[in-house]
Amino acid sequence: MNAAYKRIVVKIGSNVLTTENGLPNAARIAHLVAQLAALKKQGKEVILVSSGAVASGRSLIKISEKQNAVAARQLLASIGQIKLINTYMQLFEKEDMLCSQVLVTKEDFRDRMHYLNIKNCLEILLQYQVIPIVNENDVVSVTELMFTDNDELAGLIASMLNADVLIILSNVDGIYNGDPKAEGAAVIREIKGGEGNISSFITTGKSGFGRGGMITKLGMAQKVAKLGIPVLIANGTRKNILAELLEDKVIHTRFVPEKITSGKKKWIAHSENSATGVVQLNAGAKAALLSEKASSLLPVGIINISADFKKGDIIRVVDEDEVLIGLGIAEYGSDKARERIGEKKQPPLVHYNYFHAVV
Repeated sequence: MNAAYKRIVVKIGSNVLTTENGLPNAARIAHLVAQLAALKKQGKEVILVSSGAVASGRSLIKISEKQNAVAARQLLASIGQIKLINTYMQLFEKEDMLCSQVLVTKEDFRDRMHYLNIKNCLEILLQYQVIPIVNENDVVSVTELMFTDNDELAGLIASMLNADVLIILSNVDGIYNGDPKAEGAAVIREIKGGEGNISSFITTGKSGFGRGGMITKLGMAQKVAKLGIPVLIANGTRKNILAELLEDKVIHTRFVPEKITSGKKKWIAHSENSATGVVQLNAGAKAALLSEKASSLLPVGIINISADFKKGDIIRVVDEDEVLIGLGIAEYGSDKARERIGEKKQPPLVHYNYFHAVV
C-alpha cells in the first residue's frame, strides 16, 4: 500500500497535538514531524493540515473568562499561530527540511480564481521540496466564514491537489460501530460509498478542544472518497502511526475510493456552501441528470429559478420537492435561463462535465 501513495495529505487534529489540559504536547509534535520527515525521505510529497494555533496561544497568555468567545479565539490564534509554525520550522530544520505556512479562509475556496491561486501556491512549494503546513486563518475566520473544522479544509486540500491518500489523525482508532468507550464497540475497518447511514453509530459528543466530531469526519471522508481519493482515519497518539498505517499494520478505518473525478468537478463537489443560484427541475430532467448516461442540464427540464446567478457561478440543482440533487457551473446567467425555461433546442445551462451529483 505504502509505495502506491506518492502525494499524501495528513491532517492532525488539535486533540492529537495537545495534552489533556489543552496545551501543546511537544513530545508528540516532535514524533509526528519525525514521521512526516521519514515519508519525505522516501520520496513522497507531504502536505500537512495542522490544527493547534489556539492551543499554542493558550500556552502563552491567560484570558479573562468574561472575554467574548470570538475575540478570545482571535487573540489566541493570532499569538499561537506564530508559536505553532516556529515549532514546526525548528523541528523540520533538524531534518534538513523546509516547511511553509499557508493560511486560508473558506472565502478563498468560493471563487475559482482564488482556488487556483492556492492550488498553484501549493504546487510550487511541493515542486521545491517544501512541506506546506496549511491551517485555517482563525484570526479573520469567524462564525459563518469558518470551516466546520480542519477536516473539511483537509478534504478540500486533498481534492484540490489530487492527493493519492488523505490521512486524518484523531485520538481514536477510527470510526466505531458505537460509542468507542462502550463494551463490544469495534472499529469499522472499511466503508464503501454505497453503505447506509453509518452516522447513526456515531456519538455526537465533540472531541476535546477541537471543533470537529466524528460526524463531520465521516461526511468529509465519504465526499473525498466519492471523488476518487482513499481516506484513512487513525489514532495519531499511537507511536509510529504513519508508517504502520501505510503498511496496514494498525487498526484504522479506510474509506474506499470511487471513480476518479476531474479537477473541476472536485472543486464543484466542495462548493455547496458557496453556490449562488437555485434551479428546480422536473422529474424527467432529474432522471436524465442522474442516469448512467452523460446528460447536460437543458432548459426544457427547468420549472423554476429561485435565486439569481451569473455565468460561471456554481448553482444548486434541486428536484420538484426542493431536495438538492447536484451542483454545477452555469454556462449563462439567470436572466437568459429564465427566458428559456421549458423551451426545447436551447443550449445547456450546465454541461455534464461540470455537473456533480450529490445523491
